[in-house]
Amino acid sequence: MTARPPLPPFTLETAVQKVRMAENAWNTRDPEKVSLAYTEDSRWRNRAEFVQGREAIVAFLKRKWARELDYLLVKELWGFRENRMAVRFKYEWHDDSGNWFRSHGNELWEFDEHGLMRRREASINDAPILASERMFLWGQGPRPEGYPGLTEMGL
Repeated sequence: MTARPPLPPFTLETAVQKVRMAENAWNTRDPEKVSLAYTEDSRWRNRAEFVQGREAIVAFLKRKWARELDYLLVKELWGFRENRMAVRFKYEWHDDSGNWFRSHGNELWEFDEHGLMRRREASINDAPILASERMFLWGQGPRPEGYPGLTEMGL
């Protein structure tokens, strides 16, 4: 098994780093790449859907990004201790009819000793927005260094 540093127990610095690494990976919209940050038997609750294992995570993410087009995400550490984190996030996306949304959520994460996430609990709400209200305006891929985070954007 390959370790995914930073490893628990987390410090403020390593927790912030882990959150940004997760954000960067999700912004690739590459299900296989994203799945490698999770244990083989990782358990998720995403809204009302329950997912277990990398194969199911990949299938879930493929469905998600086929529906949530031009997805861009920003995550922010809310709190942490030892091998657990609380993260808040927002992402913007549009459907195939061109309707834009900003999704607001919170996640609880638990990591194993190798730095892989073994549990993810996500609560998410979608709010319609106008295209002119979008705040996440970089292209696909990681949020550029220096691009404001949630707190700096007032979100």
